[in-house]
Amino acid sequence: MIKTTVFALILGSTLSLSTLAAPSSYTVDPKHTFPSFEISHLGFSIQRGRFDKTSGKIFLEHELGKGKIYIFIETASISTGLADLEKHLRSNEFLDAARYPKITFVSEKLSFNKDQLVAADGIMTLHGISKPVHLTIDHFYCGMNLIAMKNTCGANATTIIKRSDFGVDKYVPKVGDEVKIAIQVEATKD
Repeated sequence: MIKTTVFALILGSTLSLSTLAAPSSYTVDPKHTFPSFEISHLGFSIQRGRFDKTSGKIFLEHELGKGKIYIFIETASISTGLADLEKHLRSNEFLDAARYPKITFVSEKLSFNKDQLVAADGIMTLHGISKPVHLTIDHFYCGMNLIAMKNTCGANATTIIKRSDFGVDKYVPKVGDEVKIAIQVEATKD
């Protein structure tokens, strides 16, 4: 009887630990995820735009301070409020959306401060070129979305890249080489 009870306790604690350690899987919500960018226009102003179509998966293991992020941005979905500019940015002089239909960010190295996600290091692929990128996360929250009634995580991540590093160098340096990228993301638990 004692052996059975001890075995049940060990089995129960092992199952609880494996349940806690199992990663939670989230699907990026395309209705609440719009990566945006800022770039200097001839030194006169900061121009802004965003991408309207994004997908991806996020895996989090809060207890272990680990996770993975996969973000896929459709280059043709660039939105600036000016149709002629969007057509130009989709062309082979800039994003070449026909040849490179996606911008991707893949990270398997997340940094946590206690239970707060604070950074993600990974590889960004833009214009067919892959480079390491560090995203700083200044907002991270997981909880019940009371409208959708689903567990949701959200974050705001930022970085600065040089577009010339990715082969997008038209009009550099007059049109800024440095591009500030912000990825505000919401993802729903699977």
